[in-house]
Amino acid sequence: MTAEETARTPGTTDPARPGRTGWMGADHPRYKWVALTNTTVGMLLATINSSIVLISLPGIFTGIRLDPLQPANVSYLLWMLMGYMLVTAVLVVALGRLGDMMGRVRIYNAGFLVFTLTSVILSLDPFDGGAGALWLIGWRIVQAVGGSMLMANSAAILTDAFPARQRGMALGVNMVSGIAGSFLGLVLGGLLVTWNWRSVFWVNVPIGVIGTVWAYKSLRETGVRRPGRMDWWGNITFALGLTVLLAGITYGIQPYGGHTMGWTNPWVLAGLVGGAVLLAVFCLVETKVAEPMFPLRLFRNAAFAGGNAATLLGAVARGGLQFMLIIWLQGIWLPLHGYDYEDTPLWAGIYMLPLTIGFLLAGPVSGVLSDRFGARLFAACGFVVMAASFAGLLVLPSDFGYGVFAVLILLNGLGGGLFAAPNTSIIMSSVPADARGAASGMRATFQNAGMVLSMGVFFSLMVAGLSRTLPETLSSGLTAQGVPAPAAHTVAGLPPVGVLFAAFLGYNPIQHLLGPDILGRLSPAAAGRLTGREFFPHLISQPFHDGLVVVFSLAIAMSLAAAAASLVRGRTTAGAAVSVPAVAATTRPQPSPTPSTAPAETFDPGGTLPAPAYAAPARVLRGRVCGPAGAPLAGATLTLVDRYGRQKGLARAGADGVYELAAPDHDACTLVVSADGHRPRAVQVAAGSGPAPVDVTLAGAGGVRGTVRHPHTGRPVPDALVTLLDPHGQVVASTTTAADGGYTLRDIAPGAYTLVAGGYPPVASGVTLGPGGTHRLDLDLGHRPG
Repeated sequence: MTAEETARTPGTTDPARPGRTGWMGADHPRYKWVALTNTTVGMLLATINSSIVLISLPGIFTGIRLDPLQPANVSYLLWMLMGYMLVTAVLVVALGRLGDMMGRVRIYNAGFLVFTLTSVILSLDPFDGGAGALWLIGWRIVQAVGGSMLMANSAAILTDAFPARQRGMALGVNMVSGIAGSFLGLVLGGLLVTWNWRSVFWVNVPIGVIGTVWAYKSLRETGVRRPGRMDWWGNITFALGLTVLLAGITYGIQPYGGHTMGWTNPWVLAGLVGGAVLLAVFCLVETKVAEPMFPLRLFRNAAFAGGNAATLLGAVARGGLQFMLIIWLQGIWLPLHGYDYEDTPLWAGIYMLPLTIGFLLAGPVSGVLSDRFGARLFAACGFVVMAASFAGLLVLPSDFGYGVFAVLILLNGLGGGLFAAPNTSIIMSSVPADARGAASGMRATFQNAGMVLSMGVFFSLMVAGLSRTLPETLSSGLTAQGVPAPAAHTVAGLPPVGVLFAAFLGYNPIQHLLGPDILGRLSPAAAGRLTGREFFPHLISQPFHDGLVVVFSLAIAMSLAAAAASLVRGRTTAGAAVSVPAVAATTRPQPSPTPSTAPAETFDPGGTLPAPAYAAPARVLRGRVCGPAGAPLAGATLTLVDRYGRQKGLARAGADGVYELAAPDHDACTLVVSADGHRPRAVQVAAGSGPAPVDVTLAGAGGVRGTVRHPHTGRPVPDALVTLLDPHGQVVASTTTAADGGYTLRDIAPGAYTLVAGGYPPVASGVTLGPGGTHRLDLDLGHRPG
């Protein structure tokens, strides 16, 4: 049996992974669907657990016999909420980088195993009270390490497995499963916690076991592995800085020193300042080390920077929505409509189903359509739809009609589904193949950090809104029911965050706040009204709505800003790392013929608006662009860039190759010249005054094309990854074969290269490209061409 047949035969050894059995090689046409299915399950598992505990907290605290409304227990509550998301925000970049170095599939599979084992340990919590809470918090942090491994590498595995024409669809399914998982967790948590709080963790075990075995059995390393060293100083400063900063923001919502919040707490201030300083040190470290964990150079690409900015803003807005809807439903709407407090987690999850349905409907469709029509418009439209839904929720009364509410959260889900896949595709398609693991981790970092930030930002805004009206409302409402004025004023003077957490957890805190002594002095009817289902929700509904106006107004602004960030254009690739041409230090100045093109428009430093005529003294660059044989290159593009990398001018050569371009008078600039089928050239233009004749000759750029075939059947192999490496091992360009097995790599500078075609086993061949023309090189997988 041949190696190729072995790789595709069930129960036989996979030659690419010695000692393991496999049933499908990575070059199999159906392998990409196996990768998609498994990574979708992994993302669902990881993200469901970021929210399943959120709605299950009342049952969990009851199960471990811990009162979450006691001031000493608030920190347990906060860490149960934020611990998992904080760890994933901190670790996904490092684990994505580790995937680039050691293999994305290897790190992903380890994540499945860690996640499954910790789920078993969490369900076996043997303690009660604070010890039980610490057990859950500690093992949730370990579980988050496994979840980070899954999240950091799933998008990179899919980007490696799918060709560019299907990548948006695949990433859409994966991304929507991740975002929808955070909402499915709300439904699952509500259903399971009413049965047994431990079942919140049990549900992960069978899925995790199946997913772990399946991942180890079926997934293959198909990406470009980049050996290197871990950036320990970068990892340490990033982890400490982000942890301290986010922890400071989260603890800022707790009362301190008579204030409703803790923003004057020295420890909170130290966390905010110290975290910011550590992150600044981290950025400095990343510019100095040879192999950074967080490649800041990627942010030079406007598409990558804009996509991540949109991810962060969207995550903050979406996370705030989760918290507000849970408080709204569990603390106000459901009790007002006759639901007992112990049943509110279940029904809150059920009533939020339209939000999840919207994600599931729009996500895959958006991914497919964005592959055909472009990603930016879909991503931007998704955020605009989300902003519109926030505006609708903002004007909805506290005691709303469910039909209108369901339509609005369905609309919000549709908006989230519209932007998820295109946003991920914009980010992942804008980086070279060997940086996909790091880019996937960076995207997940912004998303998870946004979720943690949303808790601090939106809770703070809500507490600020409540603090203006809640004390007076509480005082007047309690005294109207016969509560003595001193006791009513005492309750009204308590920090609003306690009332907010009570609503968030679905508790009626009136009995807890007044105590048996005061309730015992009241008539049975008055005591019954105070501790019943409707008094507390009625009491806080108007103050809550006042805070909701502030919260959703910010969410609208963030959604619109994210839409604008999604429209930012930059260099995108289908997996190619573009080689940068060397800068020519000298030019060949000659008198130029009369130009036949109009003067080029001069741009401002931002590169967006025409500069005024008086903005800076200018001189004129004139010259001709020619090919290697001296023939003029019509339509060649000339871009003038200053020493800060800002575009200062843009022009095209005329039919005779002649151009004319306005340039700054007293600054040295770089003139970048490019034309189809030729190697780009960068020419240094010295500072000076007066006309500057600059003629430029472009060398012809070669290329390589061919067909990848099966070594035994001779049939073309579609979707095979073809990569071109320079003598230093750097990726110069890459592509995937078409349905007929054909590939083409264009605009390659002359020189010696290594061409690699992915298969089992893969094949590599040397190729030398001349100054022009296209070299043909056919490849049979498993056989080196002669």
